[in-house]
Amino acid sequence: MKELADRTFGFYIPTVTLMGVGSSKETGEQVKVLGAKKVLIVCDAGVFKMGLADQIKGLIEAAGVEALIYPGAEPNPTDKNVHDGLKVYQDNKCDGIVSLGGGSSHDCGKGIGLIVNGGHIRDYEGVNKSTKPMPPFVAINTTAGTASEMSRFCIITNTETHVKMAIVDWRVTPNIAINDPVLMSGMPPGLTAATGMDALTHAVEAYVSTIATPITDCCAIKAIVLVANNLRAAEANGSDLEARDKMAYAEYLAGMAFNNANLGYVHAMAHQLGGFYNLPHGVCNAILLPAVSDYNLMANLKRFANIAVAMGENIDGLSNRDAADKAIASIKKLSADLGIPAGLTELGVKKEDFELMAKNAMKDACGYTNPKVPTLKDVIGMYAAAM
Repeated sequence: MKELADRTFGFYIPTVTLMGVGSSKETGEQVKVLGAKKVLIVCDAGVFKMGLADQIKGLIEAAGVEALIYPGAEPNPTDKNVHDGLKVYQDNKCDGIVSLGGGSSHDCGKGIGLIVNGGHIRDYEGVNKSTKPMPPFVAINTTAGTASEMSRFCIITNTETHVKMAIVDWRVTPNIAINDPVLMSGMPPGLTAATGMDALTHAVEAYVSTIATPITDCCAIKAIVLVANNLRAAEANGSDLEARDKMAYAEYLAGMAFNNANLGYVHAMAHQLGGFYNLPHGVCNAILLPAVSDYNLMANLKRFANIAVAMGENIDGLSNRDAADKAIASIKKLSADLGIPAGLTELGVKKEDFELMAKNAMKDACGYTNPKVPTLKDVIGMYAAAM
């Protein structure tokens, strides 16, 4: 019992989360409650062009708070994006941040919030490197996948090394998270598919993590059920608000799971693909998930069998081994139905980069809780299996 007695688990979520149709209308009042007088709205160019940033700006200003927009978050946000945003924040004497979009916008906003207190964003790579709280922070989602709006994770690309830095810090958890499916209804099918598979990956990796708990298990399994039952509908018909709403809950529950149980080698390896090739994170996760799951399978057959059930598979009469195989087959089927590329070859990934990416993946904080500890050869093999 001593081993159990010496293990302490935390649970991290935003102070307030607003869910459901129309919840974004409360943005202005929520910003006001946090005490901000002038906020920087951080988003990407796509969200800005759609007019969503101006829409949120209007809600904030209607509540009596000043706001300006920084649309400089790139799809895989870089250290340059973060420091450029900090200059806008400081030049305009802002005292709060609202991130609007998917993971890229939220992570860029978090990065700005961290370096408001000084230093370079690279100084914060790793676990709990900050020493001061961020400014008041509201994160509004327009996608259903990354869960960055509610997590303590911040992923920023180092432009010198082309490696995605994993910043894991409880202080980057937003004060308030907002998930309004109305804002997600404009997501194109490809983005819906990619972000939805990202949510599934979060749930699967958290469920088989070495530090999973009964709390994270509940969140992860429910998230898998919701993704399996609603992602196809959301991808097929973007205006299906019921499917969008269920996917918002799925990605948030998956976030609750991985935010506290961490992830595994799918993410550790996907981060390298994003850094080296600037590839979409959700697509990389979707392609890697079957290969990494196959590698992890024997570490916990029962858990993978449970994943098969959550995916809607009938495992009656099957051994745990055969049931676990059905989990991977079901994940592959979902990816294929959504039009996700079948392998990394289609994304232009080169075999000659495997070894360097594998070495970097083995340093990624996400891999520490993988259910099986891989060698360099194993990681290279997983990249190869995903080609």
